[in-house]
Amino acid sequence: MEREYSQVSDEELIDRLRGGESRITDYIMDKYKNLVRSKAKSMYILGGDNEDLIQEGMIGLFKAIRDYDSGRDASFYTFADLCISRQMYTAVQASHRQKHWPLNTYVSLYGSHSQGDSEELELAEALPPDQDQNPETLFIDRERVEYLEGQIDKELSGFEKQVLDLYLTGMSYSQIAKVLGREEKSTDNALQRLKSKIKKML
Repeated sequence: MEREYSQVSDEELIDRLRGGESRITDYIMDKYKNLVRSKAKSMYILGGDNEDLIQEGMIGLFKAIRDYDSGRDASFYTFADLCISRQMYTAVQASHRQKHWPLNTYVSLYGSHSQGDSEELELAEALPPDQDQNPETLFIDRERVEYLEGQIDKELSGFEKQVLDLYLTGMSYSQIAKVLGREEKSTDNALQRLKSKIKKML
């Protein structure tokens, strides 16, 4: 795979990825992992665990691959560099504020991500649909989201929480495994476990 793609520009690879060559995601993530590591070393002085920063950098890289637009953005390298740095800096800032599973995942709770599974993860399927965006409805929904977050924090293991966070970004279990440095099988197992647990919460 590396030999096949090494002579092709990143921008062309992204175009081919959009055309269905899904293996390109793994190739680009592997290609840029040293950039992520080097940026993690420089960001480390601001605070945060080095391995955590590497994970955040890989998330930023994944988002760059997902969101890059050759007609709008500069070169992919420049765009990826920005996304990686921004993701790491945000993580450092969040750690300073001692934030945990944030309420801004509220919107993501309504997202369903199918990764070839027979079923989709819809965390908020039990919440009432938005019929009127009045303050009372929003307050009730917020309370229920807070309750769900509390249950997730209580019932899921640390690894399962990491998998869930990454799954909500749209990553497949194989991509999550790469970011977390874990085996694909154990990552997939964690994903299935957390799906089951969350269904029971709902």
